[in-house]
Amino acid sequence: MTVARFNHWLSFVAAASIAVIAGPARADDVTRDLPPPMQLRDLDYGDVLFHFFQDDHFEAIVRLEVSRDFGRIPHHEAEAELLSGGLYLSLGLYGEAEKIFNRLLAGPVPQSVSDRAFFYLARSGYQRGFVDDAWRNLERIQGPLPGNLEPERRLLASNVLIAQGQYGEAVVQLTGWTDQEGWSDYARFNLGVALIRSGQTELGREFLGKVGGMPAATEEQLALRDRANLALGFASLQQQDAEGAVAALNRVRLDGPSTNRALLGLGWAESDAGRPERALGPWLALRDSKVLDSAVQESFLAVPYAYTQLAANGQAAQQYQLAVQAYAAEGKRIDESIAAIRQGGFLDSILEAVPRTNDVGWFWQLQKVPDAPHTRYLYQLLASHEFQEGLKNYRNLRIMQRNLDRWRDSLEAFDGMNSARAQAMIDHEARKQALLARTDIPAFEQRQAELVARALALESGRDDAALATGLRETADALAEARLRLGLLQGGGGTAPPDAAGFGQRIEGLAARIDEITPRIDATAAAQERVLADIAVNELEVQKRRLADYATQAQFALAALQDDAAGGDTQ
Repeated sequence: MTVARFNHWLSFVAAASIAVIAGPARADDVTRDLPPPMQLRDLDYGDVLFHFFQDDHFEAIVRLEVSRDFGRIPHHEAEAELLSGGLYLSLGLYGEAEKIFNRLLAGPVPQSVSDRAFFYLARSGYQRGFVDDAWRNLERIQGPLPGNLEPERRLLASNVLIAQGQYGEAVVQLTGWTDQEGWSDYARFNLGVALIRSGQTELGREFLGKVGGMPAATEEQLALRDRANLALGFASLQQQDAEGAVAALNRVRLDGPSTNRALLGLGWAESDAGRPERALGPWLALRDSKVLDSAVQESFLAVPYAYTQLAANGQAAQQYQLAVQAYAAEGKRIDESIAAIRQGGFLDSILEAVPRTNDVGWFWQLQKVPDAPHTRYLYQLLASHEFQEGLKNYRNLRIMQRNLDRWRDSLEAFDGMNSARAQAMIDHEARKQALLARTDIPAFEQRQAELVARALALESGRDDAALATGLRETADALAEARLRLGLLQGGGGTAPPDAAGFGQRIEGLAARIDEITPRIDATAAAQERVLADIAVNELEVQKRRLADYATQAQFALAALQDDAAGGDTQ
């Protein structure tokens, strides 16, 4: 059972390493705690913030870039630059974000702005594995950060120190830290795991014990407490403290994400305590779960091991045979998963399980994994930071594709509107020319002259009755006619050139979309190939592990059969 016991230590290491980078989910967004300006002085910047606080980051960054290009946000240049860097960072464009932050920091900016920029650079560096760069940027922060950014900064600092192996400094960073948002609990858990991994097991168990015994009200707190007790249980097993392991693992919920590993560890703790009959309880319960879980796979070896400890060799042999059959069936299903991934559509099948929205950036995470051949063996991989980042990038590319399709439809509508406008102007011009052709101003002027002469004659003849008509108003009417005719002749002269200009802009934008679309398609396809290769490699590792388990089961079964045969001959 050496290999099986070794694998349960791997389960502990996997559980611990996942939690080292954990934190409250509400702080995943790089710009969520960016405060609005104290006084909004540019309406266009308010428009950008409206979309930003609606979590429509893609629309926010488009509007921000347009407003900056047209010089419409002169009173918020520094904050706009910071927001721009944060938005690019949230989209995973680390290189572009760092250029923006460094450009911002090169000029005179308020300390509150520069501190946030250094923090974003530090967090970006840490998540990309550049821990030394992350620490240098953290040291450049001069004052407390606003909102939840300050406790996150402290957690980030402790994680960077842990990544550098500076466990003593991390302890100092965390000493006496209390907060109302749960950050210190995550920090203590991460530090406890790191201390155990560095060999300082007793101190690490002390940290984990505090988190494992904390009151918990939310699902997030309950899950953290479970992980702490899980890590504490395996650490106690490593220290050969079986009773301590039993106590810690019994505190893990039976309906949480840590349940299977806790049941596996609890069985080993009971076995180490010399109680194989009690080890069978959690192991048999675990074996009834889906075989795709690594803890369940190991339980197929653990159950017959317990029967051998109870001298129930017949039952042990049956259980080993059952294990061989289960491993073979599971290996075939893994082959089906590999084939399904290789056929394509791997990432799209994952994204189909989540609501279709246009939210982009760090705040989005895959919450539900579909039970499909593509994904059923990849739960731990899908939860990893590497895969989540790649999946976000792929999803963002697909969202960009949808935006381009929407813009292409809009351009078609604009083109139709522009064509209709141009045609309307042509029709208007035709009607105008027809009206002008029917309007004879010189004839009206001649008639006016005749009326004036007649009026003068009537006036000299004292014909008051004739002068009572409206003949004196004709001059004003004629002047009004000349004015309107001039306006009619000049009106609409600029409309056709404007329509032509709009048409050229629409054609240019359509050409740009046609150029970008295949590039996005190619990038998305490349991203899918990379993640598919990662997934297949993970499945191959699982398949090899199943083969190792099957070999162990076959050897153990052969040994039992040899013992039985030897007993019969005596």
